[in-house]
Amino acid sequence: VQLVESGGGLVQPGGSLRLACAASGFTFSSATMHWYRQPPGKEREWVAGISSAGGSPMYADPVKGRFTISRDNAKNTVYLQMNSLKPEDTAVYYCNRAGFWGQGTQVTVSS
Repeated sequence: VQLVESGGGLVQPGGSLRLACAASGFTFSSATMHWYRQPPGKEREWVAGISSAGGSPMYADPVKGRFTISRDNAKNTVYLQMNSLKPEDTAVYYCNRAGFWGQGTQVTVSS
């Protein structure tokens, strides 16, 4: 199993970023996928999840209405569109599938 995140960076408050996680080594179209994040000095926390067919996305309360998780099973990729970013969204963002983790991508929201 390999998960490779990309798309992080530095953005001003109110801005947007789109993260991507390219997956390989398993049947992606059958897997529920998740995004987690770990703010500096804090525990890793769940952000969003999406079922294998792309229906029923779920979100943590702090990101509801601002983040959108989606997937493209033809490209073996899951995305996290992040809008109206806040400084408290600063974290390393990780892709997850059933106990497997990517290396993470840093998102910094700062003016």
